[in-house]
Amino acid sequence: MSARVGTYERTTNETSVSVTWGLDGSGQGNASTGIGMLDHLVDQIARHGIFDITVQAKGDLHIDTHHTVEDVGIALGRALLAALGDAHGIVRMGDATVPLDEALASVALDLSGRGYAVLNVSWSGNRVGDLPGDLIEHFLQTIAHEGKFNLHARVLAGANDHHKAECMMKALGRALCAATRVDERRAGQTPSTKGALG
Repeated sequence: MSARVGTYERTTNETSVSVTWGLDGSGQGNASTGIGMLDHLVDQIARHGIFDITVQAKGDLHIDTHHTVEDVGIALGRALLAALGDAHGIVRMGDATVPLDEALASVALDLSGRGYAVLNVSWSGNRVGDLPGDLIEHFLQTIAHEGKFNLHARVLAGANDHHKAECMMKALGRALCAATRVDERRAGQTPSTKGALG
């Protein structure tokens, strides 16, 4: 089987982003975005999804974090899509429920070729580390839309916002790990009665 690795680069007047996503990795995350919390969340996806993800980003952080977070989300989604290729033989769907102390998050997803996100999370404060809480939601929505997958993510319990954000990313990593796995029983067939995803 050929290496399932996707890369994507994006340069605008606001940001410069480069992403590499290896699906059959060892859980190595290397994110450098200038936003500590964003680096931490990307690393959670890599570690718990057993992916190798590299993110290099420079953005207009003197304005705020929005452009950088959004463009990293775009690049991650498109790198994931590139790594999947024709998606022949993959499991396609995955879910995970992950606890972190008092917090509990559940993620279910379908690598359907259709981007859609439904999120249910509330934050105790305005910020999670150096990120606004609503920007974490926007980050997830962007990855799902650009990666063309259906995402349902819910925080079922929690008081600490860091815990809620982190266990949601761990659950995303584990659900993506399950969904991107190659199922030998499929013998390379597309996991759809239509014969194609999208």
